[in-house]
Amino acid sequence: MTTDLVQFLSGIDIFKKLDRSELSTVADSLRRISADPNEILFRQGDEGDELFIIAEGQVAVTVELPSGDSFEVAQFGAGTFLGEMAIFDRSPRSASCITKEASTLYSMSSRDFYSLVHDHPRAAIKIMYRMLEATTGRLTNSSKFLSDMVVWGEGARKRAITDDFTGLYNRRFLDDAIEDQTAQALAEGRPMSVLMFDLDHFHAINEAYGMELGDHVIRSLVPVIRQTLRETDLPARYGGDEFTVILPDTGPSEALEIAWKLVHGVSELTVLQEVDGPIDTVSTSVGVASLPVHGKTARELKDRADEALYAAKSAGRNRAEVWKRADVGA
Repeated sequence: MTTDLVQFLSGIDIFKKLDRSELSTVADSLRRISADPNEILFRQGDEGDELFIIAEGQVAVTVELPSGDSFEVAQFGAGTFLGEMAIFDRSPRSASCITKEASTLYSMSSRDFYSLVHDHPRAAIKIMYRMLEATTGRLTNSSKFLSDMVVWGEGARKRAITDDFTGLYNRRFLDDAIEDQTAQALAEGRPMSVLMFDLDHFHAINEAYGMELGDHVIRSLVPVIRQTLRETDLPARYGGDEFTVILPDTGPSEALEIAWKLVHGVSELTVLQEVDGPIDTVSTSVGVASLPVHGKTARELKDRADEALYAAKSAGRNRAEVWKRADVGA
């Protein structure tokens, strides 16, 4: 691929965090499309499996009305992208896409994207991070229909890789990612750590204040998690008040530092101080396990992070612990 294409991609929102080498890798996975005016890129109802990036020209997005007429809901110009959620969820397209003029586009198939995830996970994580920000921003900051996420996109995003309650990654994504990250780290001789944590005395909080406030407490953790973690870290809600985080390129000492930052950040939450009741503090306990010192498979890392979490509970809660064999009485 040419230097010009790499330079062009560096200005596309979802690729802005990539370095030049990563941009070159992405460029190699793209297919160039030259389209005439009024050429249909995809129709409403088609199965979606491609992300499109517009290099030149103008593209319109239309939806079919119950009357059978078409209604134009958005236009995209050079330097923008659309169809992004087809990468994750091959649901039928909720709109049609047609060129308004002669246009040049690049496309990436879902197959090529998942090859990127497998071969270059750090680059893929950066793209997904920016993609989620960009697509969420389109939904929350605009009153227009700006992409084919109009009808199904937000639901598709959540079904594919995020937990709709917190906006963090979901268990489905994390279970796949931890296997891939573990294999990649072992193959490249890099460290990797896993954090597991939950809220201390969460049952008592629910009993004292009710599940609605308990849900509010769980949501209040999200800003702390996002502020504490790095862009390449992968936080997921496993269910209830339970969370897991993958920390790429991170050994046990650095992982423990991050875990303690989480502990301190959660302890500063004032959500329970704003209501009358017997509990006025929020705290968390965190377990840490690292590859390769504590295990060499994804299952071992998860089990040992969980054991370290319970060791933190036994040591008094509101703390972080790294796994050690004594945690299981051996």
